[in-house]
Amino acid sequence: MEPGRCCLPKMLPCRFWTAISKALFAEFLATGLYVFFGVGSALRWPSALPSVLQVAITINMATAMAVQVTWKVSGAHVNPAVTLAFLVGSQISLPRAVAYVAAQLAGATVGAALLYGVTPWDIRETLGVNMVRDSISTGQAVAVEVVLTLQMVLCVFASTDSRQASGSPATVIAASMAVGHLIGIYFTGCSMNPARSFGPAVIVGKFTVHWIFWVGPLTGAVLASLIYNFILFPDTKTLAQRLAILKGTAEVEKVAGVEPQKRESESNSRDTEMESVGQMA
Repeated sequence: MEPGRCCLPKMLPCRFWTAISKALFAEFLATGLYVFFGVGSALRWPSALPSVLQVAITINMATAMAVQVTWKVSGAHVNPAVTLAFLVGSQISLPRAVAYVAAQLAGATVGAALLYGVTPWDIRETLGVNMVRDSISTGQAVAVEVVLTLQMVLCVFASTDSRQASGSPATVIAASMAVGHLIGIYFTGCSMNPARSFGPAVIVGKFTVHWIFWVGPLTGAVLASLIYNFILFPDTKTLAQRLAILKGTAEVEKVAGVEPQKRESESNSRDTEMESVGQMA
């Protein structure tokens, strides 16, 4: 038996955990930076109150930064809604999705805590916690978050799908976030990202109508995933393949960089070589 073939089963888990550790740190870091800059742009300084355009531009650039830095490491989710959309579309395993969301929420909380620590006490107020406008009902607020997140997740899929696009998706995703904020700020302060709403809410302890900023974005993400992956650009995955991805068995192969077909062909070629040597002997 060849040494390389013996070591392969041991190498796969090691390479997988190395890759997932980097991905989790990337999600943690990117979400923290996104919350720090995004929420920071909405703080109300008396000398220069932020305009909607200013907040949208800052969100645009913060999103582009987060995506550009992490998309080759973790896929640049930086948002539990995006992670759920990829899970529904059979593009990520359930264990990895849960780990991603935990990293995103932790990063958002740390980013909000850092912003709170460096901001003067008279400027902090509610630290940019998402709130619904008085004249807007909870149903309307949820509907707005659904639509805003739906268009953003559709852009995420379109810009990261190797069948449709190539290169960094940072520009497209950042633009979709800016478009959402130009409208959504007037209704709900614009979340589109449960982690963005969660971080500041934890730091200031304000969870009034917080459920809206989970139900709306997550619903919009699921709808966008169904529309893109099953109607606009359906793939050919079988039920068995989807279950393998959900459980994570297919993902280990992908992360480790070893394709089953390639490994089988290499094994066959080695066996052929051994047979040839035996015949020559």
